[in-house]
Amino acid sequence: MSTASATDTDDRAQEQPSPTGPGRRRRSGRVRGVAVATTAVLAVAAGVAAAVGYGGNDGGTATASVLPPATAQVTRQTLVDAETADGELGYGETRTAVARTPGTVTWLADTGDRVGRGKPLYAVDNHKTVLLYGSLPAYRTLRPGLTGADVEQFEKNLAKLGYDGFTVDDEYTSATAEVVEEWQDDLGLEQTGRVELGQVVYASGEVRVESHEATVGDAVQPGAGVLGYTRTARVVTVLLDVDDQRLAKRDAEVTITLPDGKDVAGKITGTETVIETGSGANAEPETKIEVTVAADDPKQLAGFDRASVEVAFTAEERTDVLTVPVAALLALAEGGYGVEVVDGTSTRIVAVQTGLFASGRVEISGDGLAEGATVGMPK
Repeated sequence: MSTASATDTDDRAQEQPSPTGPGRRRRSGRVRGVAVATTAVLAVAAGVAAAVGYGGNDGGTATASVLPPATAQVTRQTLVDAETADGELGYGETRTAVARTPGTVTWLADTGDRVGRGKPLYAVDNHKTVLLYGSLPAYRTLRPGLTGADVEQFEKNLAKLGYDGFTVDDEYTSATAEVVEEWQDDLGLEQTGRVELGQVVYASGEVRVESHEATVGDAVQPGAGVLGYTRTARVVTVLLDVDDQRLAKRDAEVTITLPDGKDVAGKITGTETVIETGSGANAEPETKIEVTVAADDPKQLAGFDRASVEVAFTAEERTDVLTVPVAALLALAEGGYGVEVVDGTSTRIVAVQTGLFASGRVEISGDGLAEGATVGMPK
């Protein structure tokens, strides 16, 4: 790699090397990486500087009349850092409802069914397990005298289901027990006034039955999977490399391309770091960024249950900026970068400030630079 400086100008004027001959002077230097995606390209640009023996200073000092091997134009445009990745249209993560008591599976909601608050998901020994809404999983039997967030979560569900005669708070009182008996009677359960483990499953909202982990007639033990469920809204899931984490900004707008070629506007609704286990005996796990994308208008996904799609992400956009090919950048001896501006039969080095790198071009600004100017390039 090479550097260029103002003191090189006189040497070049005296030597007058041929544009392509082996007698051209070489100077070494280092180019610091501006971004991971452009490091290799910057190395090429620095190599061009070495081959030509550029000279100049921040003020744009003219060099000897040795023209670069190729040129490009300074353009004014909108520069977009965008990437397209493969995604899977489906219902998001599948969760498993597990048995909490030993027994025999006697009923299962059908795959594809949507189950809402207060409706049963499955039954073990004819005891129904119903869905309620909440973020805290059921972890103990609820009975009079207990207090806690799980009590309040359960009581909120009772109220939403239309039951009254008790106070919704974090205390499980005798009044709560009386209402629970009424709720159990409506479900055809034994009226104990207690909420036993296995009577309820909590989810964030209505669910869709994705799969059966057991069949009717199977004997199950606590912890055994009974059925898998997902959310009801279709979403797109994309796995990004960690290097592309800049693309995964919550609420960022994206474009989903469906299998029929139709583009649908969407938004990033969630991101999570996950470990992906590779296939094969010697495969090593990889860290990925799992991105969840929802369509702005879910109706536009009608007709597709599960499908492979493409998702276009935009990390950054700069409008109305001057750009040159990344390969036109030179590493300056005094630090930073410059470009070789071609003026007729002579050239000069102009120091530049770099901005966004995208699509093989880089945003630049510098004294005397204008749209349409000609800059040196490697062959």
